[in-house]
Amino acid sequence: MEINEISELKKLIIKYGAMLGEKNMTPATSGNISVRAGDNVLISASGTCLYDLSDEEIVLIDKDCNVIDGTKKASSEKNLHNAIYKLRPDFNAIVHCHSPYLSAFAVCHKPLSAPIISENVFYFGEIPVADYALPGSQKLVENTAKFFENHNAVLLANHGIVIAADSLKNAYYLMDTAETCAKIYINSLILGGIQELSQEDVEEIYRLRNSV
Repeated sequence: MEINEISELKKLIIKYGAMLGEKNMTPATSGNISVRAGDNVLISASGTCLYDLSDEEIVLIDKDCNVIDGTKKASSEKNLHNAIYKLRPDFNAIVHCHSPYLSAFAVCHKPLSAPIISENVFYFGEIPVADYALPGSQKLVENTAKFFENHNAVLLANHGIVIAADSLKNAYYLMDTAETCAKIYINSLILGGIQELSQEDVEEIYRLRNSV
């Protein structure tokens, strides 16, 4: 991949990192972002704040997670990102966040699966919960990556959420949508209870999704 192409991808990571930060989905130095860069992966460096990333805080890693361009240490979740890319060639971007409402579901080990609004059914169907493992560990990779065979979003127990998509733009939109769905769910409980969509409604949404 050409240097100018790498530069443009870095600009995208910086842009969407800032947008996630503005929505309080990546407090302090939590979370990470990556995108495919040919046969390699650009990923935010360890200990960086997504809200104000610089070029130097984005490194290029190979398929074995070795840094091949950059002076910083790659994110501790680099192995998870690479495992997801290897599993799903159709994914080109991954966002990991500790957003407050989705992380509340992760802490409760509660999948975001109730069909409460059409958006969460259309875009996710269900967001399952992967068993807890130490952040950055190989066990976290083993517990989490497998869910991406059939899902585009997975909650990490007592941790946060990972979302993958065909582009960084769409990964950002999905993260924003998922966090909003989680917020609506929690606020609905406060208001006295949730009225779920019927199975017929859900099947109708799936038919619509399959026709697009």
